[in-house]
Amino acid sequence: MTVFVLVHGAWHGGWVWQRVAPLLRAAGHETHTPTLTGVSDRAHLLTPSVGLSTHVDDVVALIEAYDLREVVLVGHSYAGQVVTGVADRVADRLARRVHLDAFVGRDGEAAIDLLPATIAHHYRESVAGPGFGWLIPVRSLSVLGVTEESDVGWLTPRLTPHPWLTYTEPLRLTGKGDQVPATFIECVGWMRVFTPQAERAATLGWPVFELQTGHEAMVTAPADLAELLLRVAAA
Repeated sequence: MTVFVLVHGAWHGGWVWQRVAPLLRAAGHETHTPTLTGVSDRAHLLTPSVGLSTHVDDVVALIEAYDLREVVLVGHSYAGQVVTGVADRVADRLARRVHLDAFVGRDGEAAIDLLPATIAHHYRESVAGPGFGWLIPVRSLSVLGVTEESDVGWLTPRLTPHPWLTYTEPLRLTGKGDQVPATFIECVGWMRVFTPQAERAATLGWPVFELQTGHEAMVTAPADLAELLLRVAAA
């Protein structure tokens, strides 16, 4: 049995894995889908001080509280930063980390540094305006490659603004996480913001896979994603 911990990206919550987690559990695997502090069903905990280190603490606490071992830790999008930080803290508890269309940060790098310049500029403008200087407003789902009306209808009322500090706080790594094998999955059916991250992963010697879907693979291609995660875990 594999233990999966699936970590959502910006604006989402643990609920976003509702189409994937049952498939992993049906295959006999323990699966956890935490919601990070300050968003979704934990939005009542949102303050300007919620940063990347807060979210790393969230996931480390879950892994330690359940005494999870041999974990396949999956981070989507922004959560690539989170799983990198977690791997550095509890490398001995992880079997593999999977970056799903996600950041591949190094020590001292913040998420905002890893975005293409035009997109980073848009984020900063949004934060300075409707984000009141400390929030990232929800991005358009069409930009993320979600076009089916039913998917848009399911996602839209559940998305919440995301704390800006999580994008500006840099990773602080000791190098312990480097011992954890890593895999990258790129979603290639949209504007491919994370292609530079896939290329970085390849230069690090990570296996890189492609999914023919938009950025929100857990919503738009859950069966394909679950199958790929099972293959990665088995390898």
